[in-house]
Amino acid sequence: MKFLLDNNLPPSLARALNELSSSEGHTVVHLTEKFSRDTPDIEWIGTLKTEGDWVIISQDQFKKSDLEKQAFRRSGLTVFCLAKHWSSVSYWEKAHQIVRWWPSIMAQSELLVGGAAFRVPWRYAAKGRFEQIK
Repeated sequence: MKFLLDNNLPPSLARALNELSSSEGHTVVHLTEKFSRDTPDIEWIGTLKTEGDWVIISQDQFKKSDLEKQAFRRSGLTVFCLAKHWSSVSYWEKAHQIVRWWPSIMAQSELLVGGAAFRVPWRYAAKGRFEQIK
């Protein structure tokens, strides 16, 4: 499985998660490792759709009318959106919490065929449950 962290998350976090995930056969990259920083969302979403087997981790708070949200829906990609609280915490708090959630994110990703969107709450529950975004 290949994971891509969106521009709104630090590249160093992608590198750390890649090291932690490589023993399980997963790859984690930051968007800027694959595309230029100014690549339109619609373009990189289309490229990942064509390549297949990608999971996106984003801190975006998608609105109903967002073109990006519509592009994700049509792409068939799996997307994990970090809940709003994630944007208000420090780098180290965010890193700690994403590492805590990571095994659940990997496990959920492996269960899916086709696209889905999930919200990752800030607070980690006992079994790492996600809210599905409709």
